[in-house]
Amino acid sequence: MLRLAAISASVAVVALLGVTAYVTMTAGSDDPFEQCRTGAVAGGATIGGPFTLVNSLGETVTDADVITEPSLIYFGYTFCPDICPFDSARNSEAVDLLAERGISTTPVFITIDPERDTPEIVGEFAYNNHEKMIGLTGSPEQIKAASQAYRTYYKAQPAEDEYYLVDHSTFTYLVMPETGFAEFFRREMTPEQMAESVACFAKAATK
Repeated sequence: MLRLAAISASVAVVALLGVTAYVTMTAGSDDPFEQCRTGAVAGGATIGGPFTLVNSLGETVTDADVITEPSLIYFGYTFCPDICPFDSARNSEAVDLLAERGISTTPVFITIDPERDTPEIVGEFAYNNHEKMIGLTGSPEQIKAASQAYRTYYKAQPAEDEYYLVDHSTFTYLVMPETGFAEFFRREMTPEQMAESVACFAKAATK
């Protein structure tokens, strides 16, 4: 467990450097979300984008089908022993906190382990975390394309058996249906902090 946590932490640092490098649009007077940005890394058009994946029913869906309201997107895998369950539970709690404030959001879980995460498995994982969570899988090529769009990292360790681990970045992305990627959240963000940030973006989007 400790080894996996250390691996994920180091991967997150690498991924953060990648996010920083690719984020190019600086918040300014024409940025409707300027007041919601929390750090030097602002929103950028080079993070996020179209994807085609498979839902829990085995149906092919696109980002337009999935992102119909403010959405929290997380890339992980269902066989993850502790990191992904913790992050998914945190995201689900943030969704509930936002619902209490009258803000509807959708948690989305995209697997980076399509070999094991079938539509049924990823769907069950998603539902067990939150009734609104959308679980997505797809072919290795579809997963790779979605991961590259969001600048995430993943790499499966050598598979000695079916219980192999997958190293991966651990960011959660806030994506808006009209404007796309808005913000990313690190693992240390609490559900309350995440809900507060998402609420700001959601309200700004309606002005």
